[in-house]
Amino acid sequence: MQDLTFPSPKASGTTRTLPGFTLSLGFTVFYLSLIVLLPLSALIINTLSMSWDAFWHTVTSPRVLASYRLSFGASLAAATVNAIFGTVLAWVLVRYHFPGKKLLDALVDLPFALPTAVAGIALTALYAQNGWIGRYLQAFNIKVAFTPIGVAVALIFIGLPFVVRTVQPILEESERELEEAAASLGANRLQTFTHVIFPTIFPALLTGFALAFARALGEYGSVIFIAGNMPMVSEITPLLIITKLEQYDYQGATAIAVVMLATSFVMLLAINVLQSWMRQRGSKDRN
Repeated sequence: MQDLTFPSPKASGTTRTLPGFTLSLGFTVFYLSLIVLLPLSALIINTLSMSWDAFWHTVTSPRVLASYRLSFGASLAAATVNAIFGTVLAWVLVRYHFPGKKLLDALVDLPFALPTAVAGIALTALYAQNGWIGRYLQAFNIKVAFTPIGVAVALIFIGLPFVVRTVQPILEESERELEEAAASLGANRLQTFTHVIFPTIFPALLTGFALAFARALGEYGSVIFIAGNMPMVSEITPLLIITKLEQYDYQGATAIAVVMLATSFVMLLAINVLQSWMRQRGSKDRN
């Protein structure tokens, strides 16, 4: 029989499977430049062609400020709701066994596969005044469709998988012996969760929150159908950018986009810094 043994990494003088650092780094920089940096550079360069007064007037007009408040506020609210209920859903999928569990697990990924326009139409049909859910809410004078509440509902729908899929693997790998040890030492369920479980899943939960927030901030397709798109009331910033592009106001569109880009970058950077601090703190506690 032919000997199929491979030489050890030390014997061959290398431990690398992929190409070396220089080639890998060059490919990485080229790919990121082509896909990310060039479009963002074009966005910023086009905005720099505006005067400061024109830029400031564009990004601080009442209509634009109203769209900022709705987009950022609804995205933050949706990401917060998903952080809470997404964690509960991930817990149920990991810790319990019940009929239909695999089906429920597959449904979590439905917002990934479903076209956003289809999601928007479906949500509008459900929450309109004559919809299956909207007709019952109408009895309590609660309007969802064509209001900012509808925007938040759509953003919750498309952001849920991000939290579930980031928290779920951490729960699966968590050591249940620590929970049992805490219970044996007299800790109740709340104490076990806050002192044992939550510190373990918090970095993943924060990542899921950031992903859900970023996804919601740039969402367009599922929102425009249920929002109503009324200026100063239910008009999101991405729709305002599209409106300016349709009016051939390219500088105005890029100016608004740059503000959203800068704000999103600062918020995501703050979240990443917090994650890094939590990891360092966790490493010091273990040591």
